Amino acid sequence: MKKIALVATAAAFALAACGDTTDASEDALADSVEVPADDAMDGVPDPVADADAMSDEEVDAQMNADEATAEAAGDAAQETVDDALSAAEAAQAELDAAE
Repeated sequence: MKKIALVATAAAFALAACGDTTDASEDALADSVEVPADDAMDGVPDPVADADAMSDEEVDAQMNADEATAEAAGDAAQETVDDALSAAEAAQAELDAAE
């Protein structure tokens, strides 16, 4: 119980040290936010369209092809696991029969 009181007291002092500013907009004025951002963007070229960008239809087709490939790989992996389990069960049955 003493530990809780100690932690609560420390937390109260920490919060008291934060100050009593209640208006966050005082620090975020246009002169202190927008102007420096605009100055930082001076000399940066305007964005241009990417000639190699895929159209929405091409993106959908590629996603469908990738999904089919991933599903096929998943099916192949499942078959491999099933084959390994079958081999392990056969080996266990062989050992049990040998005893």
